[in-house]
Amino acid sequence: LAVSAAAADKTKKGGAQEDGINYMELAALMLRDGNLDRALMALDQVNPDDESLDLARYYTLRGMAYLRSNQNRPAKDAFEQAIEHGEPESVIFVYLAQVNYALEDYSGTLTALDRAGDAVDRVPAVYHMRAQCHWLLKQYPQALATLDQAGRVFPDNTGYLRRKVFYLIELGLYREAAELGKSYLTQSAGTADDYIAIGNALRQSGDIDQALSFLEAAHLKYSANVVVSKALAHAYLDAEQVNNAADIIYDASHRDSELLKEAVELYRRAGQLYRALTLNGQLADQPEKFKQRLALLLQLQRYEQAAAMESALKRVGLILDEDIRYALAFALFKTGEYASAEAHLSQLTRPDLFRKGVELRRAIEDCVREAWRCI
Repeated sequence: LAVSAAAADKTKKGGAQEDGINYMELAALMLRDGNLDRALMALDQVNPDDESLDLARYYTLRGMAYLRSNQNRPAKDAFEQAIEHGEPESVIFVYLAQVNYALEDYSGTLTALDRAGDAVDRVPAVYHMRAQCHWLLKQYPQALATLDQAGRVFPDNTGYLRRKVFYLIELGLYREAAELGKSYLTQSAGTADDYIAIGNALRQSGDIDQALSFLEAAHLKYSANVVVSKALAHAYLDAEQVNNAADIIYDASHRDSELLKEAVELYRRAGQLYRALTLNGQLADQPEKFKQRLALLLQLQRYEQAAAMESALKRVGLILDEDIRYALAFALFKTGEYASAEAHLSQLTRPDLFRKGVELRRAIEDCVREAWRCI
């Protein structure tokens, strides 16, 4: 009993070693092996009030365990305690910066990196973190200057150039972004997203010819990438080349069927109404199919076929759309089904369509009064 009491007393007083076990070293071993929960359990056996304890190391180990467990708030507290109780190495400030960044304390992140000193000047990721913190704090000149500095320190690392391109795009400096982007792609293989971003920057800058040339090259390189195809189609639309845009979107629809309805609409805008009508028949989305088909039939002046869609429009609920109801009423009017046209016009409530409905009713009255005018 006396021995047990002595052991219990020793446990309460605490120390790095208890019952012959060095829990600090055990925790360090568990951390190296990735056993984070066990590392924390071992540290819980250590008494932080023990005067012989290396508190800086103790709190560093706790901070590391919390950091790797994504427990950012306790990790922050532990690292701050480690700094308070010793002369920490620069890496502790880097860990604290990581935690502050995860907690969206961007000013705290920058402060921690500053305290890390010169030791982190050759760590590439630190520059990315600094730049992003300045950016998120809306300190845009400092963010760009940080990337410029990083580019001088690491001239072979194109990641800084890439980030700067995207920053310039977000700032609306499209021409500068495009020029820098082209320089970046001469130094790096780039990704599809890079080509899209830089191509869109050229579009936004108003240099449509350059955008088209750039995105055509991207389309050749990433022919299976639907997003690249869409970016190129948008550039052709900016150039008012609707046919080319329609062809590209139609080709992309073979890889993404959702794009088929966009291809139909583009062919309609390009005046290729019969091709649009043919492709419309391939749509699986019935409401979208009928909506487009009604518009195409009216544009083709095939009023009988448009009027015959009444039951189909009712079946899929499109008749509740007042634009559709007015379009159907117009088709019924053109086929001489005045009573049916009147029935739909009477249900219009939207001010603009109500006014158009009034005009159409007058036309119906004229046709009823002098039928020969409407033959």
